[in-house]
Amino acid sequence: MNKINKDEIKKILCIKPRGIGDIILSTIILDSLKAYFPSASIDYMTEPFAKPAFNNNPLISKVITMGKTEFAPKAAFRIRKEKYDLIFDLWSNPRTAQITFLSGVKYRVGYAYRGRSYAYNIKGTSERGAHHIAEHNLELLKALDIPVVSKRIHYYVDPAENEKAKIFFKENFSDKVVIGILPAGGWESKRCDAEKWIEICKSLCDKYSCSLLVISGPGDETDAEAIKKALPDIVIHVHRTTLDSLTSLINNCRLIIANDSGPMHLAAALNKPTLGIFGPTSPFTAYPYDHKDAWVRLNELFCIECNLLKCPYNHECMRLLSVEDVLAKVEKIGQGIL
Repeated sequence: MNKINKDEIKKILCIKPRGIGDIILSTIILDSLKAYFPSASIDYMTEPFAKPAFNNNPLISKVITMGKTEFAPKAAFRIRKEKYDLIFDLWSNPRTAQITFLSGVKYRVGYAYRGRSYAYNIKGTSERGAHHIAEHNLELLKALDIPVVSKRIHYYVDPAENEKAKIFFKENFSDKVVIGILPAGGWESKRCDAEKWIEICKSLCDKYSCSLLVISGPGDETDAEAIKKALPDIVIHVHRTTLDSLTSLINNCRLIIANDSGPMHLAAALNKPTLGIFGPTSPFTAYPYDHKDAWVRLNELFCIECNLLKCPYNHECMRLLSVEDVLAKVEKIGQGIL
């Protein structure tokens, strides 16, 4: 089945539980869905921490939250009560496949991954890594012959939090350009070492008359504090645990340097010039979207793009990264800003 009656579709659900970067990048489908089904409402199902990612989005009618360990049939039962006509499983892992299969939705769209395609009666590709992560979501539109009218990523800043951030910037920074430093990383191996960040930060201040804001979240406070301790006169560090407050601070920076992470994708979605630092992962499928050349890595390293969660060596992909290469990319993406 790959043909549907467009007039039947009044309620659509998209499932993307976690991975803040993945969640943000999945919004690439929204403009095309709304153009193809103009009278349908579009809802999202995600985990509670990610709900703010959809706040203030005019294309999203409702966000349903699911617990990280919620029993799949229970989540499916809640979907049944909503009486959706079409469901997109943008995650397509074993659990979301089960939820989708049990949802009772007439049209169920997901990837034809091994062991999961049973859940879907409309199937997208089984390939992985052939596209940028954002554009991989478009494969599910292709399965329904839905034209892609836009590749825009949607993210909206909370107005109240943004006003707080503006006040913070006014109180803590002069008229200098503020560069945001984001040491976050979902894996240990994706996080640039604090010692390298210190080199980068010092070089930025030596080259440009700029201010530096290190923004940390849960799990990367130690690196952020180490940067602040080493450079107390040129770095301000703030720790934010909510997505809205993190977003508002990023939104008020002029340029962002980040590890390959959810906050990196968030910054790019806000259309900030964003430089991604890569090591164990591929920049070709995860670069800051719409900024194809805005990444740097130690290409000649034999183990680059290893995809290992922990480095079995000495984290050379980060420790030996050239600060000059980083600054050259900053110069390129910061034209007209720095």
